[in-house]
Amino acid sequence: MFYTYILYSKCFNRFYIGQSQDLKIRLTFHNEGHVKSTKAFVPWEIVGFIEKESRSDATILERKLKNLNSEDLKKFILKYFDKSF
Repeated sequence: MFYTYILYSKCFNRFYIGQSQDLKIRLTFHNEGHVKSTKAFVPWEIVGFIEKESRSDATILERKLKNLNSEDLKKFILKYFDKSF
C-alpha cells in the first residue's frame, strides 16, 4: 500500500502534502530535517492520510491536494479527518 499524507507544522502554520509507502519512516525523515522542502518548518505532525493501492494513485491524489488553496485544503481536512485549524 501507498499513502498520500498531509503534515502540519503548528509553529509555522504550514501544511505539507506527500506520498510514501511507510508513513512512520517518512515522518521521521521530515522531522529530522532530511527533506529539503520541510526542514525549516519542523516539527511536523500527521493530520491525516489516505491509502492507495499503487504509487501512481497516491501521486495523483498528492497532485490534486497540492493544487488546492489553503481554505479548500482546510475544508478537505475538516471533512475527511474531522480536524480544524
